[in-house]
Amino acid sequence: MTDGHTGGAAPRDGGGGSGRLGLVLGGGLVTVLLATIGATAGWLLAGEDDVPGDQPVAATSTTGAPSVSPTHRPTATRTTPSAPRTSASTASGLSVPPVIGTDFVEARDELHDRKLGWRLVFGTGAGRTVERTDPAVGSPVRRGTTVTLYVAGPAPTTEVPDVVGDDCDDAAEDLGEEGLYPRYPSGRSGRVVRQEPAAGSAARWNEQVAIWCGTEKPTWPEVSPTP
Repeated sequence: MTDGHTGGAAPRDGGGGSGRLGLVLGGGLVTVLLATIGATAGWLLAGEDDVPGDQPVAATSTTGAPSVSPTHRPTATRTTPSAPRTSASTASGLSVPPVIGTDFVEARDELHDRKLGWRLVFGTGAGRTVERTDPAVGSPVRRGTTVTLYVAGPAPTTEVPDVVGDDCDDAAEDLGEEGLYPRYPSGRSGRVVRQEPAAGSAARWNEQVAIWCGTEKPTWPEVSPTP
């Protein structure tokens, strides 16, 4: 006997074959898409670490402002004239007084009142007036400065005072008042025990009077031997 369906029933190719082909193609597309996405993500991740060398990289500033090196400006020098140095006496207005034309004794007293020294230089003319001074009148001077008075005429006469028994310093002052200069043959301490010229003698201004100052040695009388 023969059967009309030899080898059994044949499978249906119309629906099963086309389904498997769709699954294969779909899986391939998914694989390719995943590979592409992975490559792209890998390139992006790698790009964050690898910056092209030709692109500038911004440096982070810790101060928030660009660092500027200090510029040294040249200091302008001013030339200030130095003030003249003045002593205490000059600052107080001490100067040579106007004594030109006055009697030399009055001029000397004016210098004495200003605590200035004096020196008299007598001339060969006539009169007792001062012709000029050195330093000049009006010149600023220090206390104790000696001012020279140039007198027109010769030195007048004066009387030698009695200074024996006076203190040596007092005797010198008295002689100076009379226009005389002391000379100290035995020193300048103690009392005056002797003077030359003697008191009352005539002398001229600027002459010297010798005074012996100190303690005079006692003079013992000579005692003759007894026979």
